[in-house]
Parts: sequence; C-alpha cells; structure tokens
Amino acid sequence: MDIRNEIIEADTFYHIYNRGINSCEIFKSQENRLFFLSKFTHYLSEVCEVYAYCLMSNHFHFIVKIKSEEVLKTFAEKNTKSTIEKKYGLHALSNIFSKQIGKLISCYTQSYNKVNNRHGALLESPFKRLKIDSDDYLRNLIVYIHLNPFDLKENYMDFRFSSYLAIVSNKKTNVKRDEVIKVFENLENFIYSHKYPSQNNFDI
Repeated sequence: MDIRNEIIEADTFYHIYNRGINSCEIFKSQENRLFFLSKFTHYLSEVCEVYAYCLMSNHFHFIVKIKSEEVLKTFAEKNTKSTIEKKYGLHALSNIFSKQIGKLISCYTQSYNKVNNRHGALLESPFKRLKIDSDDYLRNLIVYIHLNPFDLKENYMDFRFSSYLAIVSNKKTNVKRDEVIKVFENLENFIYSHKYPSQNNFDI
C-alpha cells in the first residue's frame, strides 16, 4: 500500500520521521534547527501535540498526537473557508496533517536551498509515519528518539535539539511535558528509562 494513501487518524499517536535524500545533511547549523522547529510550530501546532522529537544532522524524529476530529475540522474550515465533509481524498480531515507537514518541508527546503545555493528536493518523499498502538511502544520509542545523539557521539542529556531537556526541566516548552512524564508514571522513571533502556531494536 502506498504510504500516501494511509489514513492519519485523529486522536492517535504517530512516529513521524524523515531523512535527507541519499542521507544528505539537512541541518548544517543550530540556526537551521531553530528555524525548522519554529516552522514546525507555525504549521503544525494547531493540528497535533508533540510528545518527543530529535533533530539529527541528516534526519529528524517526532512523536505527535493528532488532535481531535472537531479541532481538525475547525482548523480546516478556518483555513479553507469551506465546510469539510469528506472522509477521504485530498481535502479530507485525514489529510490535514499531511498537508501541513508538506508546507513545513516546502518552506524549510526553500530556505535551506537559498542559503546553501542548491536546488531541488531536500528530504525523501513521502515523509515516513508509523502508528503507535500501545503504551509500551510509546515509552520505548520516546527513549529511542532521545538516545539518537549517541550516533553523533553526543550525550543525550546535553543535546540541545531533542525534547529530553525540555521534559526534565521546568522551562516553557511546546512539548507535552506532563503527559510524557505520566506515560512513565513519574520523572524518576523517565530518567531511569533513559539511563537503562530496553533492548528493543527500531529498524527505520
């Protein structure tokens, strides 16, 4: 089945990830990452909630929870000035999130190409998405995403461009801090689970 035909359901968790074409670098600087995060908030904060993220040099990960059908319908009607009734097709509620991701990727690619004097697509298409269907999967995936900086030989506890620091601190954040901690029961278990992760292998 073509991934583009998969329905993205309201009130559902997804692992959203993508990488540069041929694994090329998509973030060359801190400014790139900050710009990407700001545009993520701009295009997607009204249609999903963020539970975890990590921006690596050539790929990114997000765990999001799609908002309710009512919220998606209100967003769509506000932005298209028309009533959304279809369950399938280009203008269906199930495609709103994908369309917003598309706007984010297009905006970021245009900016990146202009700064780096390049042309063409930057990220693989379509973007990858996996439905998260259990609490255990959600917990293990949050840990997996936060431990990604090990691939850069960086300490995940100090890595600026993941949601780990936002969750263990009291600073203002768009990440659903309280909800993430609740998934692990408490902050102590959240920290422990990262220090002593399970051996689940996410081959993506």
